[in-house]
Amino acid sequence: MNDQRLETIIGRLLRAGVTLAAAVVFAGGVLYLVRSHAQKVDYRVFVAGGENLRTYPGIVKSALKLNSDGLIECGLLLLIATPVARVALALVGFALERDRLYTVVSLIVLVVLALSLIRAR
Repeated sequence: MNDQRLETIIGRLLRAGVTLAAAVVFAGGVLYLVRSHAQKVDYRVFVAGGENLRTYPGIVKSALKLNSDGLIECGLLLLIATPVARVALALVGFALERDRLYTVVSLIVLVVLALSLIRAR
């Protein structure tokens, strides 16, 4: 694998990830509008979103049940996962090219990303 091919594959991965995330968020938004378009919004009462936070498996289950909130949250998770997948793909590509320096750097970045996502839970 050469650098040009790796860049092309990574570019396609990023494009596909962002497109998929946007489509899922859009579908969740449309579903939300269809199901709750007649609800009146009360701006006098603020409800903090922290009470409704779900874990990653909960978001996926909610999205699979076609819950609009779950679809939107799943789309946002896909958007967050896209650059992480890019780093993982770069790690594999650099390893296949036998470029030790960039393989180690990519591994360090991937570990930092993974730890930050785990810690954020």
